[in-house]
Amino acid sequence: MPNNEKEYNGYLFDQLSILERIEAVTNDEAVLKQIAMERRQIERKLYQKPPLVSE
Repeated sequence: MPNNEKEYNGYLFDQLSILERIEAVTNDEAVLKQIAMERRQIERKLYQKPPLVSE
């Protein structure tokens, strides 16, 4: 479990990187559609306002 928001965001960026690598090697439209959905969900968590913790 991440200890802070910076660590959590690091995990989310790692997930985006994995999706980009998968996207680069597939031509399957169903897979590309699923990747786009996963990317939106990750970005929603990554760029949420207000931040996870108040400072």
